[in-house]
Amino acid sequence: MIEYLSAFLNAYLKENLLELGLTTGMVESLVRGGLILLALLLSWVAHRVSQGPIKRSIEKFAHYTIQQWDDILVEKHIVKRILYFIPLILLYVLSSPILTGTSLLPFSQALISVLFLIAVMMFLDAMLSALLAIYGKSAIAKEISITPFVQVLKLGLYFVTGILLLSLLLQKTPLYFLSGLGALTAVLMFVFKDVLMGFVAGIQLIANKMVAPKDWIEMPKYGADGDVLEITLTTVKVQNFDNTITTIPTYALINESFKNWRNMNLSGGRRIKRYVNIDLGSIKFCNSEMLVRFKSIQLISQYIQNRQEEILVYNKKHQVDESTLVNGRRLTNIGVFRSYVEAYLRQHPMIHNDMTFLIRQLSPSENGLPIEIYVFCKNTNWTAYEAIQADIFDHILAVVPEFDLRVFQEPSGSDFQKIAL
Repeated sequence: MIEYLSAFLNAYLKENLLELGLTTGMVESLVRGGLILLALLLSWVAHRVSQGPIKRSIEKFAHYTIQQWDDILVEKHIVKRILYFIPLILLYVLSSPILTGTSLLPFSQALISVLFLIAVMMFLDAMLSALLAIYGKSAIAKEISITPFVQVLKLGLYFVTGILLLSLLLQKTPLYFLSGLGALTAVLMFVFKDVLMGFVAGIQLIANKMVAPKDWIEMPKYGADGDVLEITLTTVKVQNFDNTITTIPTYALINESFKNWRNMNLSGGRRIKRYVNIDLGSIKFCNSEMLVRFKSIQLISQYIQNRQEEILVYNKKHQVDESTLVNGRRLTNIGVFRSYVEAYLRQHPMIHNDMTFLIRQLSPSENGLPIEIYVFCKNTNWTAYEAIQADIFDHILAVVPEFDLRVFQEPSGSDFQKIAL
């Protein structure tokens, strides 16, 4: 078609323009220039149509489907970048017959090839981004992040594109440029040191499932204490609980230690480990009045009765002289208190009974006798966990005086004022 149009214009214009004194060569140049402008105009129209009505129609169709992957393709500009090929193909098809026999043909084909190459790179880059986004919505993405691998593929894509562009522009084979890189290996290793270390570290992190997006990690050296937002080729982004962002080198997670709380969430139990210091001066044997009072506490009523029967049998068997408290076996208020705390937590709806459950004494110190509560809460959400833990210790601290015990506390200013008075 272009050949027929060129022949027609040449024949028509020769008849009219030769009479004006123009040479045949000038007429052919005018015809070729007009055809070049026509080809550029057609390519521009094709670009506007493809990026306008065609693109909008495809995006609307993707919006009305129930699938999510096509929405991601639109969001990552896959459609837009595919449509870039329409004007380029049209320009390539028109350029060959128009510029045949001229010195502009090799230049135009090289230029169009460069544009094709850039368009292909942009399309593949968008496709990798779309695949990453689609993968990110899958269940396995919560355990394994492929972001570092996708970034490596993108770096390789950019590198290959750069080599091919130089090859096209300088009319050299790609092997010519690759052979020259051998002498720069040491320099490239130094420049891309973090990238290489991050890539190797990323493989180890993913292969060993050491960390994944949404994991809660602690790394005090870098001030990180929060959820992992993103694992990239060179960095790991952590959103701390104060909403600040900490960036950690990926290889640092391999070379240094960090704490990952993922298993806590997976197990469904979050540890409560806290103790109450009991004043040593308030610990004593239980007398009859105390035992009667303690029996009225429903949670330990049966426990006290069973223990009394057991102690009575033991003391009778060993003919214990009960006129002195130190003889034989007796209940203590601290022992009854521990039993109450255990019974209270056993029946608590938010405490795991099938995970580690300890109510124990620690070594006495100058701050009294620590009674440690070591249990697991069923709710691992931070806010709910803290509320449940606070409610438990509110109750425990309030109930301590009921067992004729005192919580140890350092003297305050008001205590010294009372002494002075």
